[in-house]
Amino acid sequence: MNPASQDIKDMLEGESSLGLIFATDLFVGKEPSEPSNCVTIFDTPGYPDVLTLGGDGEIYSPSIQIRVRNTSYLTGWDLANGIREALHGKIGETWNGSEYDFIKCTGGPFLLDWDENDRARFVINLEMKRR
Repeated sequence: MNPASQDIKDMLEGESSLGLIFATDLFVGKEPSEPSNCVTIFDTPGYPDVLTLGGDGEIYSPSIQIRVRNTSYLTGWDLANGIREALHGKIGETWNGSEYDFIKCTGGPFLLDWDENDRARFVINLEMKRR
């Protein structure tokens, strides 16, 4: 099973309305210094996994944080909100061999900070259950 960030990357890239392209303006695990306007997905501590009594395996509970960086406050917030709308409430989808029971937003979008180059950074936190 791969990190949840990889599946979320594929989900976001598949949302044509967002226009995100992996390794161009969509990244995983490390935010690059350029381009100024980009999205980065980070794996964060999740919740305890669930052991099923029926013997059909564990239910994993990962969480991720998505950071949107943009030179424009409003454009950055709009993209962060679009990402939230694209992911929040997804149920019963399979990506890269992992079945997602649900994905829900637990916070955001909200302004994290302004980086050293005066770019706004917004974050969205998501939790999920997957098998």
